[in-house]
Amino acid sequence: MEYNLADLFESVVDAVPDREALVYIDHPGTGAERRLTYAELDAAANRIGHHLLDSGIRPGEHLGLHLYNGIEYLQTVLGCLKARIVPVNVNYRYVEEELVYLYRDADLVALVFEAEFTERVAAALPRVAGLRHLVRVGAAEGGPVVPALSFTDAEAAGSPERGFPGRSGDDQFIIYTGGTTGMPKGVMWRQEDLFFSGLGGGAPTGEPVQKPEELAERVAAGGDGITFFPTAPLMHGTSTLTAFIGFNFGQRIVIHRKFAPEDVLRTIEKEKVTSVSLVGDAMLRPLVDALSGPLKGTDCSSMFSVSSSGAIMSDTVRRQFQELVPNVMLLNNFGSSESGFNGTATEDSGPERGFRIRVNSRTQVVDPATHEPVAVGEVGRVAQCGHVPLGYYNDAGKTAETFFERDGQRWVLLGDMATVDGDGVVTVLGRGSQCINTGGEKVYPEEVEQALKSHPDVYDALVAGVPDAKWGHHVAAVVQLRAGAGRPSLADIQTHCRSHLAGYKIPRQLVIADSIRRSPSGKADYRWAREVAVAADG
Repeated sequence: MEYNLADLFESVVDAVPDREALVYIDHPGTGAERRLTYAELDAAANRIGHHLLDSGIRPGEHLGLHLYNGIEYLQTVLGCLKARIVPVNVNYRYVEEELVYLYRDADLVALVFEAEFTERVAAALPRVAGLRHLVRVGAAEGGPVVPALSFTDAEAAGSPERGFPGRSGDDQFIIYTGGTTGMPKGVMWRQEDLFFSGLGGGAPTGEPVQKPEELAERVAAGGDGITFFPTAPLMHGTSTLTAFIGFNFGQRIVIHRKFAPEDVLRTIEKEKVTSVSLVGDAMLRPLVDALSGPLKGTDCSSMFSVSSSGAIMSDTVRRQFQELVPNVMLLNNFGSSESGFNGTATEDSGPERGFRIRVNSRTQVVDPATHEPVAVGEVGRVAQCGHVPLGYYNDAGKTAETFFERDGQRWVLLGDMATVDGDGVVTVLGRGSQCINTGGEKVYPEEVEQALKSHPDVYDALVAGVPDAKWGHHVAAVVQLRAGAGRPSLADIQTHCRSHLAGYKIPRQLVIADSIRRSPSGKADYRWAREVAVAADG
């Protein structure tokens, strides 16, 4: 047995076959839910894996998952891994041109897609020559005809037994990045590397397993009672990895089709959810609003932790949630599609001290030119060694820029700028690509956004640089106000920010928007923010 995700999953199934593994709830209270034990999920994944092989999809070829959250998503991922087919996440918000790009770039030969997306799939299909096998989830409706087999028929055609060829820790898993600042890139992981970097080696809060067989031994020796609830879309890599962390513990995963804050809270109460994962204020703040309003009094006492990855839960919103759910731990985790997990924010992180991370032993801040560690207080880029990806699929140039060798180890150089202090705590300044150069000073949007979100009238905010004849660029704040809030002036915002930020970081422009545009996973759309700010400045 190797560190292969399908092998590891099957070993857990054999240890606790009758334990509940996966619960899908469409809308709480409607009765539209499905529950699968580990043995049932294993058999369902076997059916899809065998169907794909029987349909001519070969090991090593790529299958796209163009789906909302559902049983079918995780069932198909597991079926692919069992059959040594490489699963590829597809952003379900993409329109025709973006889909054509991703389908081609990923060399997809198969696609499992939501019936709701038929029109977009039909438009892209004639321009993607290699895509030869399609499976549709949900009933076909009117509109364009796509040569797809229904998921129900595909499932029925495959054997529920295992019987797959041997697998390897070298088998691949590809995670496409969000692409909010450019075209998405496919991060190629060996499954063994992903198991240790993205899944904590079977124990994210403890000691990693020393051998593959140890995972099932730990599950058999332990009990149940933990329920993981990844609330962000599964097509966002963090949510899928959260589900696999739960599988590796032999525990229960709960998923919803889409994020709806009131439904999330009802499910937390009903299913006695223990651990919630989400993406920043875009998801935490609506939970605060619901708990303060229509869902006031909801029993959230089962919750042990709420973790965020991909965006920061601001200090202000964290405090508001903590007042409503006092016993829950709120964890700002730091990581990426390219590195997996790097560390968790310290308790003193916030607008005054910045986003401070206590990183793992494999993470450093390095000079991007020399790749050597920076001195205390100097600005560099976050890098990680050891279990890192193979590179970017179909992009040798970007791979060469991002991955390097040092001291006999392979490293990945992330886009995040940071400093490190004498205790080894890393302060993440922000993505280098979003850095604003104003009068020679560098401003990182995330730091300004934290200060803006602590303003009582600001619900959400993004910060971008706008060309400026005097300063090169000036800092522009695009904000969404709270319902019923007054309309603050630029001077009001500047006065508030001065207690948190140096003068050169203070916004010189304020744009009030009806809403802030983010991806379905809650990640910031800085390209949109910049366009809005530039248009308003003109």
